[in-house]
Amino acid sequence: MMLMSVWTSKNRISKEVYANEEDLKLSPDDKLKIKTTDKDVERIRRCHQNDIENIIPFVLIGCFYCMTGPSPFIAGLHFRLFAAIRIFHTIAYRFAIPQPARFIAFLGGWGITASMAVVVLGSATM
Repeated sequence: MMLMSVWTSKNRISKEVYANEEDLKLSPDDKLKIKTTDKDVERIRRCHQNDIENIIPFVLIGCFYCMTGPSPFIAGLHFRLFAAIRIFHTIAYRFAIPQPARFIAFLGGWGITASMAVVVLGSATM
């Protein structure tokens, strides 16, 4: 997820796509204007946003899940599958692999997070 911000910045700089007034001041070219419409930069930015929306809840729920004392094998399976699915989702998003590839990856990650949440909520009610 952290590499996505570097990837976005690299593309913004190389394509001179700046979203903020203060960023324009870094360039020696006074003719640059704010631009937020580059399709490649926007695709990477949306991919990063999607990572934030999915990985942060997974990590938070995953911490609570670990406190429930799950089987190490099952916990490892949850974590490894989620990581693999998110990597595939990022690749599918970045290289515009046709749907439903990205949607299936999203559902897989969501399902894994939901599975852990059910265990956490179930242990909290006991």
